[in-house]
Amino acid sequence: MSTGPEIPKRGLQVVIVAYGDAATIRPCLDAIAGAHPTTVIDNSSNSQTKQLVESYGLDYHDPGKNLGFAAGVNTALKLTAGFTQDVLLLNPDAVIDAAGIERLRERLHKNHDVACVAPAQEGPSGSDRVAWPVPSPSGQWLEAFGMTALDTKPVFLIGSILLIKGEALADVGLFDERFFLYAEETDWQMRAFAKGWSAALVPEVKAFHLGAGTGGHRSVRRSHFYASEELLVRKHYGSSGWLSYRAAKLTGAALRAALRSRSRRADAVERFRYFWNSPVRLRAELGSSRAG
Repeated sequence: MSTGPEIPKRGLQVVIVAYGDAATIRPCLDAIAGAHPTTVIDNSSNSQTKQLVESYGLDYHDPGKNLGFAAGVNTALKLTAGFTQDVLLLNPDAVIDAAGIERLRERLHKNHDVACVAPAQEGPSGSDRVAWPVPSPSGQWLEAFGMTALDTKPVFLIGSILLIKGEALADVGLFDERFFLYAEETDWQMRAFAKGWSAALVPEVKAFHLGAGTGGHRSVRRSHFYASEELLVRKHYGSSGWLSYRAAKLTGAALRAALRSRSRRADAVERFRYFWNSPVRLRAELGSSRAG
Protein backbone atom coordinates (compact mmCIF):
# COMPACT_ATOMS: atom_id res chain seq x y z
CA MET A 1 0.00 0.00 0.00
CA SER A 2 1.30 3.43 -0.90
CA THR A 3 1.71 5.75 2.08
CA GLY A 4 3.75 8.77 1.01
CA PRO A 5 2.98 12.28 2.29
CA GLU A 6 -0.52 12.87 3.58
CA ILE A 7 -2.85 14.23 0.88
CA PRO A 8 -4.35 17.63 1.75
CA LYS A 9 -8.03 17.24 2.56
CA ARG A 10 -10.43 18.78 0.08
CA GLY A 11 -14.00 19.90 0.61
CA LEU A 12 -16.62 17.44 1.81
CA GLN A 13 -20.18 17.03 0.61
CA VAL A 14 -22.67 14.96 2.64
CA VAL A 15 -25.30 13.08 0.61
CA ILE A 16 -28.38 11.60 2.27
CA VAL A 17 -30.97 9.65 0.28
CA ALA A 18 -34.12 9.75 2.40
CA TYR A 19 -37.31 7.73 2.26
CA GLY A 20 -40.23 7.43 4.64
CA ASP A 21 -40.92 8.97 8.04
CA ALA A 22 -39.32 12.38 8.58
CA ALA A 23 -38.62 11.53 12.23
CA THR A 24 -36.05 8.94 11.14
CA ILE A 25 -33.65 11.54 9.78
CA ARG A 26 -33.69 13.97 12.74
CA PRO A 27 -30.94 12.23 14.84
CA CYS A 28 -28.78 12.02 11.72
CA LEU A 29 -29.11 15.76 11.05
CA ASP A 30 -28.63 16.63 14.73
CA ALA A 31 -25.33 14.74 14.81
CA ILE A 32 -23.71 16.35 11.77
CA ALA A 33 -25.03 19.75 12.91
CA GLY A 34 -24.45 21.42 9.56
CA ALA A 35 -20.69 20.86 9.78
CA HIS A 36 -20.50 20.27 6.02
CA PRO A 37 -22.64 21.12 3.00
CA THR A 38 -25.41 18.52 2.91
CA THR A 39 -27.83 17.51 0.18
CA VAL A 40 -30.90 15.43 0.99
CA ILE A 41 -32.60 13.60 -1.87
CA ASP A 42 -36.10 12.72 -0.67
CA ASN A 43 -37.36 9.72 -2.61
CA SER A 44 -40.67 9.81 -0.74
CA SER A 45 -41.50 13.46 -1.51
CA ASN A 46 -42.41 13.96 2.15
CA SER A 47 -43.40 17.53 3.02
CA GLN A 48 -42.42 16.99 6.66
CA THR A 49 -38.95 15.85 5.60
CA LYS A 50 -38.65 18.96 3.44
CA GLN A 51 -39.62 21.21 6.34
CA LEU A 52 -37.21 19.47 8.72
CA VAL A 53 -34.22 19.50 6.34
CA GLU A 54 -34.71 23.15 5.44
CA SER A 55 -35.00 24.05 9.14
CA TYR A 56 -31.36 22.93 9.44
CA GLY A 57 -30.40 25.15 6.51
CA LEU A 58 -29.56 22.14 4.31
CA ASP A 59 -30.31 21.54 0.64
CA TYR A 60 -33.48 19.54 0.00
CA HIS A 61 -34.33 18.03 -3.37
CA ASP A 62 -37.52 16.21 -4.31
CA PRO A 63 -37.00 14.20 -7.51
CA GLY A 64 -40.77 13.67 -7.83
CA LYS A 65 -40.53 9.89 -7.68
CA ASN A 66 -38.71 7.08 -5.91
CA LEU A 67 -35.37 6.90 -7.72
CA GLY A 68 -33.83 4.22 -5.53
CA PHE A 69 -30.50 4.67 -3.75
CA ALA A 70 -27.98 4.66 -6.61
CA ALA A 71 -29.91 7.13 -8.75
CA GLY A 72 -30.56 9.25 -5.67
CA VAL A 73 -26.83 9.49 -4.96
CA ASN A 74 -26.09 10.29 -8.59
CA THR A 75 -28.72 13.03 -8.57
CA ALA A 76 -27.06 14.64 -5.56
CA LEU A 77 -23.62 14.41 -7.15
CA LYS A 78 -24.88 16.08 -10.31
CA LEU A 79 -26.49 18.87 -8.28
CA THR A 80 -23.30 19.55 -6.33
CA ALA A 81 -19.56 19.62 -6.94
CA GLY A 82 -19.49 15.91 -6.23
CA PHE A 83 -16.50 15.14 -8.42
CA THR A 84 -14.25 17.87 -7.03
CA GLN A 85 -14.56 16.95 -3.34
CA ASP A 86 -14.94 14.00 -1.01
CA VAL A 87 -18.44 12.63 -0.53
CA LEU A 88 -19.94 11.14 2.62
CA LEU A 89 -22.83 8.81 1.87
CA LEU A 90 -25.01 8.78 4.97
CA ASN A 91 -28.19 6.81 5.51
CA PRO A 92 -30.96 8.85 7.13
CA ASP A 93 -31.11 6.31 9.97
CA ALA A 94 -27.34 6.48 10.60
CA VAL A 95 -25.67 8.72 13.16
CA ILE A 96 -22.07 9.95 13.14
CA ASP A 97 -20.87 13.20 14.66
CA ALA A 98 -18.61 15.84 13.13
CA ALA A 99 -15.58 14.60 15.08
CA GLY A 100 -16.06 11.08 13.74
CA ILE A 101 -16.29 12.41 10.21
CA GLU A 102 -13.00 14.27 10.62
CA ARG A 103 -11.28 11.11 11.85
CA LEU A 104 -12.58 9.26 8.82
CA ARG A 105 -11.22 11.99 6.58
CA GLU A 106 -7.80 11.71 8.20
CA ARG A 107 -7.72 7.97 7.46
CA LEU A 108 -9.05 8.44 3.93
CA HIS A 109 -6.22 10.81 3.03
CA LYS A 110 -3.45 8.94 4.82
CA ASN A 111 -2.97 6.53 1.89
CA HIS A 112 -3.09 7.44 -1.78
CA ASP A 113 -4.80 4.24 -2.92
CA VAL A 114 -7.70 4.23 -0.43
CA ALA A 115 -10.93 5.00 -2.27
CA CYS A 116 -13.32 4.86 0.66
CA VAL A 117 -13.51 4.35 4.41
CA ALA A 118 -16.23 3.45 6.90
CA PRO A 119 -16.54 3.47 10.70
CA ALA A 120 -17.46 0.64 13.02
CA GLN A 121 -21.21 0.60 13.52
CA GLU A 122 -23.54 -0.30 16.35
CA GLY A 123 -27.20 -1.14 15.90
CA PRO A 124 -30.10 -1.82 18.25
CA SER A 125 -28.90 -5.41 18.72
CA GLY A 126 -25.19 -4.72 19.04
CA SER A 127 -22.28 -4.46 16.59
CA ASP A 128 -23.06 -4.54 12.89
CA ARG A 129 -20.68 -6.13 10.43
CA VAL A 130 -19.33 -3.42 8.12
CA ALA A 131 -16.66 -5.23 6.03
CA TRP A 132 -17.65 -8.23 3.87
CA PRO A 133 -15.81 -10.34 1.26
CA VAL A 134 -16.57 -9.30 -2.30
CA PRO A 135 -19.28 -11.69 -3.61
CA SER A 136 -18.01 -14.34 -6.00
CA PRO A 137 -19.02 -17.83 -7.15
CA SER A 138 -15.98 -19.38 -5.44
CA GLY A 139 -16.66 -17.47 -2.25
CA GLN A 140 -20.28 -18.57 -2.25
CA TRP A 141 -19.25 -22.23 -2.49
CA LEU A 142 -16.95 -21.72 0.50
CA GLU A 143 -19.83 -20.17 2.41
CA ALA A 144 -22.14 -23.05 1.47
CA PHE A 145 -19.83 -25.46 3.28
CA GLY A 146 -18.94 -23.17 6.18
CA MET A 147 -15.42 -22.40 4.94
CA THR A 148 -15.57 -18.62 4.56
CA ALA A 149 -12.25 -18.24 6.41
CA LEU A 150 -10.60 -19.49 3.20
CA ASP A 151 -12.09 -16.72 1.06
CA THR A 152 -9.24 -14.48 -0.15
CA LYS A 153 -11.36 -11.91 -1.99
CA PRO A 154 -10.92 -8.28 -0.85
CA VAL A 155 -13.54 -6.86 1.47
CA PHE A 156 -16.03 -4.14 0.61
CA LEU A 157 -17.67 -1.76 3.08
CA ILE A 158 -21.41 -1.36 3.51
CA GLY A 159 -22.80 1.95 2.30
CA SER A 160 -24.78 3.15 5.32
CA ILE A 161 -21.88 5.44 6.30
CA LEU A 162 -19.27 5.55 3.54
CA LEU A 163 -16.75 8.32 2.92
CA ILE A 164 -15.51 8.34 -0.69
CA LYS A 165 -12.40 10.14 -1.89
CA GLY A 166 -13.11 12.67 -4.62
CA GLU A 167 -10.26 11.43 -6.82
CA ALA A 168 -11.61 7.89 -6.65
CA LEU A 169 -15.12 9.03 -7.48
CA ALA A 170 -13.83 10.90 -10.51
CA ASP A 171 -11.84 7.84 -11.59
CA VAL A 172 -14.47 5.14 -11.01
CA GLY A 173 -17.54 7.16 -11.94
CA LEU A 174 -21.14 7.32 -10.79
CA PHE A 175 -23.14 4.56 -9.15
CA ASP A 176 -24.85 2.03 -11.41
CA GLU A 177 -28.53 2.94 -11.39
CA ARG A 178 -29.62 -0.59 -12.25
CA PHE A 179 -29.22 -1.25 -8.53
CA PHE A 180 -32.42 0.13 -7.04
CA LEU A 181 -31.61 -0.80 -3.45
CA TYR A 182 -28.60 -2.76 -2.09
CA ALA A 183 -25.33 -3.81 -3.78
CA GLU A 184 -24.75 -0.42 -5.40
CA GLU A 185 -21.88 0.31 -3.01
CA THR A 186 -20.52 -3.21 -3.56
CA ASP A 187 -20.54 -2.74 -7.32
CA TRP A 188 -18.85 0.66 -7.04
CA GLN A 189 -16.09 -0.74 -4.83
CA MET A 190 -15.56 -3.74 -7.10
CA ARG A 191 -15.08 -1.32 -9.99
CA ALA A 192 -12.67 0.69 -7.82
CA PHE A 193 -10.69 -2.43 -6.87
CA ALA A 194 -10.31 -3.25 -10.57
CA LYS A 195 -8.63 0.14 -11.01
CA GLY A 196 -6.19 -0.43 -8.15
CA TRP A 197 -8.05 1.33 -5.33
CA SER A 198 -8.68 -0.18 -1.90
CA ALA A 199 -11.17 0.24 0.96
CA ALA A 200 -10.40 0.61 4.67
CA LEU A 201 -12.45 0.03 7.78
CA VAL A 202 -11.72 2.53 10.58
CA PRO A 203 -12.77 0.59 13.69
CA GLU A 204 -11.66 3.28 16.15
CA VAL A 205 -14.43 5.55 14.80
CA LYS A 206 -17.82 4.52 16.15
CA ALA A 207 -21.22 5.27 14.65
CA PHE A 208 -24.81 4.13 15.05
CA HIS A 209 -27.06 2.64 12.38
CA LEU A 210 -30.67 1.87 13.19
CA GLY A 211 -31.04 -0.30 10.06
CA ALA A 212 -34.05 -0.97 7.82
CA GLY A 213 -34.94 2.69 8.05
CA THR A 214 -35.58 3.22 4.34
CA GLY A 215 -36.47 -0.16 2.93
CA GLY A 216 -40.08 -0.79 3.90
CA HIS A 217 -41.36 -4.15 5.08
CA ARG A 218 -38.86 -6.96 5.69
CA SER A 219 -40.18 -8.99 2.75
CA VAL A 220 -39.71 -6.00 0.44
CA ARG A 221 -36.16 -5.39 1.70
CA ARG A 222 -35.26 -9.04 1.25
CA SER A 223 -36.67 -9.07 -2.27
CA HIS A 224 -34.51 -6.06 -3.20
CA PHE A 225 -31.46 -7.55 -1.49
CA TYR A 226 -31.56 -10.84 -3.39
CA ALA A 227 -32.45 -9.21 -6.71
CA SER A 228 -29.51 -6.83 -6.39
CA GLU A 229 -27.30 -9.78 -5.50
CA GLU A 230 -28.29 -11.48 -8.76
CA LEU A 231 -27.69 -8.31 -10.77
CA LEU A 232 -24.26 -7.87 -9.19
CA VAL A 233 -23.11 -11.42 -9.88
CA ARG A 234 -24.42 -11.38 -13.46
CA LYS A 235 -22.69 -8.05 -14.11
CA HIS A 236 -19.26 -9.08 -12.80
CA TYR A 237 -19.18 -12.83 -13.52
CA GLY A 238 -21.57 -13.34 -16.43
CA SER A 239 -24.29 -15.95 -16.92
CA SER A 240 -22.02 -18.90 -16.15
CA GLY A 241 -20.83 -17.23 -12.96
CA TRP A 242 -24.43 -16.65 -11.92
CA LEU A 243 -25.30 -20.30 -12.52
CA SER A 244 -22.43 -21.39 -10.26
CA TYR A 245 -23.25 -18.76 -7.64
CA ARG A 246 -26.93 -19.72 -7.67
CA ALA A 247 -26.10 -23.42 -7.33
CA ALA A 248 -23.91 -22.61 -4.31
CA LYS A 249 -26.70 -20.55 -2.76
CA LEU A 250 -29.17 -23.40 -3.22
CA THR A 251 -26.71 -25.92 -1.81
CA GLY A 252 -26.00 -23.79 1.25
CA ALA A 253 -29.68 -23.08 1.86
CA ALA A 254 -30.58 -26.77 1.52
CA LEU A 255 -27.86 -27.80 3.98
CA ARG A 256 -28.96 -25.22 6.50
CA ALA A 257 -32.60 -26.14 6.14
CA ALA A 258 -31.72 -29.78 6.82
CA LEU A 259 -29.32 -29.17 9.70
CA ARG A 260 -30.83 -26.26 11.62
CA SER A 261 -33.42 -26.53 14.32
CA ARG A 262 -37.04 -26.11 13.33
CA SER A 263 -37.16 -22.58 14.74
CA ARG A 264 -34.21 -21.45 12.56
CA ARG A 265 -35.13 -23.33 9.41
CA ALA A 266 -37.54 -20.78 7.94
CA ASP A 267 -34.82 -18.35 6.83
CA ALA A 268 -32.95 -21.05 4.90
CA VAL A 269 -36.15 -22.28 3.27
CA GLU A 270 -37.05 -18.74 2.23
CA ARG A 271 -33.57 -18.22 0.76
CA PHE A 272 -33.84 -21.47 -1.17
CA ARG A 273 -37.18 -20.34 -2.60
CA TYR A 274 -35.71 -17.04 -3.82
CA PHE A 275 -32.75 -18.64 -5.55
CA TRP A 276 -34.69 -21.59 -6.92
CA ASN A 277 -36.61 -18.93 -8.79
CA SER A 278 -35.00 -15.76 -10.09
CA PRO A 279 -34.69 -13.05 -7.43
CA VAL A 280 -34.88 -10.41 -10.17
CA ARG A 281 -38.10 -11.92 -11.49
CA LEU A 282 -39.60 -12.21 -8.02
CA ARG A 283 -38.84 -8.55 -7.33
CA ALA A 284 -40.44 -7.53 -10.60
CA GLU A 285 -43.58 -9.35 -9.52
CA LEU A 286 -43.49 -7.56 -6.16
CA GLY A 287 -43.04 -4.13 -7.72
CA SER A 288 -40.07 -1.86 -7.02
CA SER A 289 -42.29 1.10 -6.18
CA ARG A 290 -42.96 -0.29 -2.73
CA ALA A 291 -39.52 0.40 -1.27
CA GLY A 292 -37.04 3.23 -1.05
